[in-house]
Amino acid sequence: MDLGLQGKRVVVTGGSKGIGYAIAEEFLKEGSHVVISGRNPKDLEDAVKRLQQKGGGTIQGFALDGSRELEVYELARLAAEDTGNIDVWINNIGTNRPRAGELYTEEELDFLISACFKSAVFGSQAAFTYMKDGGGSIVNIASLAARSATCGRSTIYGALKSAILGLTNTTAGEYAAYGIRVNAVLPGYTRTPLVEGSFSKEALTRLLKDNLTGRMAEPAEIARPVVFLASDAASYITAASLEVSGGHARVLNPWYSFEKRQSEELSGKE
Repeated sequence: MDLGLQGKRVVVTGGSKGIGYAIAEEFLKEGSHVVISGRNPKDLEDAVKRLQQKGGGTIQGFALDGSRELEVYELARLAAEDTGNIDVWINNIGTNRPRAGELYTEEELDFLISACFKSAVFGSQAAFTYMKDGGGSIVNIASLAARSATCGRSTIYGALKSAILGLTNTTAGEYAAYGIRVNAVLPGYTRTPLVEGSFSKEALTRLLKDNLTGRMAEPAEIARPVVFLASDAASYITAASLEVSGGHARVLNPWYSFEKRQSEELSGKE
């Protein structure tokens, strides 16, 4: 299937590692011109070097704070410098900082709201500026936590990812007349530095008991649906929220088919 992404100008915020890096890699395979951003200049430089070796499209990187309004607008200006337009914008910035005590502090809340929500608002506004004359596609990276509450020291994370779904629908409506589609992807547990650094091996094993695949996703398994939603192949999809979670917590007894098949195999050997 031709996704129609050859030569398209694509911005991936938070693209130096994890899901963002995998998204950039998939767009490069499609022959796109990809611009990634990141807060850490060294991580960003390393990511650009590795992506350059992948071939396909072209890659640039800009170090900035994606939660800062003027820095996001400058990213958009740089990304559109040659052609005056941006075709695809991926709002991928997000992080978690479990609260240190029983209650969130103002500093903790400000940090999380900026990283997880303000970055997507400013990113969407920046993208709109360079898409309104020619159309385009925005994909917001939310989380399974937007639909399945996270309790304990990460309460606010799920609430902010729910806000991303609201932002997706609102901007899809506001931008529709300009030929701009806006969608969201909700990753489940994915093998990224953030997830692996947040949970012990024992905790992940316990969590994945509710998953129909029985495992975490690889970043590329999240990236490919993102690229599809951004592409011409998804031209009639907007204001949609696509869960890519391995069916996590979708059935009450996810172990059923595995036990049934095991029983059938044992019976066949007798």
